[in-house]
Amino acid sequence: MKITIVAGARPNFMKIAPIIDAINFKKNEGIDIDFRLVHTGQHYDKNLSDTFFEELNIPYPDANLNIKSGTQAEQTAGIMIGFEKELNDNPCDLVLVVGDVTSTMACTIVAKKAGIKVAHVEAGIRSGDMNMPEEINRIVTDSLTDYFFTTSEYANENLKNLGVPKNKIYYVGNVMIDTLRKHENRLKQPKVWTSIGLKHKSYFVLTLHRPSNVDETESLKELITKIVTLSNNKPIVFPVHPRTKKMLSDLNLNFDNLHFIEPLGYLEFNFLVKNAFAVLTDSGGITEETTVMHVPCITLRENTERPETCDIGTNYLAGNNPKKLETGFKKLLSNEWPVGEIPKFWDGNTANRIVNHLLEI
Repeated sequence: MKITIVAGARPNFMKIAPIIDAINFKKNEGIDIDFRLVHTGQHYDKNLSDTFFEELNIPYPDANLNIKSGTQAEQTAGIMIGFEKELNDNPCDLVLVVGDVTSTMACTIVAKKAGIKVAHVEAGIRSGDMNMPEEINRIVTDSLTDYFFTTSEYANENLKNLGVPKNKIYYVGNVMIDTLRKHENRLKQPKVWTSIGLKHKSYFVLTLHRPSNVDETESLKELITKIVTLSNNKPIVFPVHPRTKKMLSDLNLNFDNLHFIEPLGYLEFNFLVKNAFAVLTDSGGITEETTVMHVPCITLRENTERPETCDIGTNYLAGNNPKKLETGFKKLLSNEWPVGEIPKFWDGNTANRIVNHLLEI
């Protein structure tokens, strides 16, 4: 079996790394399975350096389509043209896509038109927010996918409601947690720990990058000011996404306990998260990691495609609603936050389950 695995952005590599490990394990046992890793180049990321791949033991791509930035249509078209040539030059039995970036959708379309089966890892998740490009990517991808690998019962039900046959849905768990579990003992204290004078469970980690939060300077200023006001003067460490940095340059946010820092690598960032009093974020992936690490998390979005992190995990959905934010901080500061549980199959063995199913298929 020859599998073409697609990655379009930095988080995708962290999702496919354990799958590749599992494939290599089977291959070393003499089983007929192999892969080709294709990076579409959808997100040009200077952090996709040698250090990134070496730090997490992620294999380098066999091919890079070098699509880079552009409008949604430009990126989609560029990926489709490049990936069609890739499949023509390097035939395979199956295309495996992960997540919900534009590359996920575009490569799925190309594969299906070429008569190649598609497996989607993280299938079935939905936010219900059609203003998110990712939601459109999810819907289109799952309308064409042949084999659905899911992270939760919610995803299973979403797919069943769409008419997906039960025998095409494989409830395997969360592959991002495989990466976290593999590297949890290697998390690395960043320099800001000592330069700011941070202490265990005594600070907040803040991340913001979604357009709904960062595209309007006044609302961004109001949100950050509200968070600082509610923080009880605990340090707030804010690794600034490049998108957000452009917006912050126009604001005058000078608070003694608010610390803007450069983006961190995986090991350093998750060290901060694991030792934080709480996390404030509009990232979906971080809510998964906080749930597994039992760290309280306030999500600064109106919706989530990962409701299990709210229902049984450590996540609270506040949006940028001042009253909901106040409620969340009140629970935090009065030690009333629920401990939370880890969802089923978020155990570090998801990739093994995926590859076993692929071999059965």
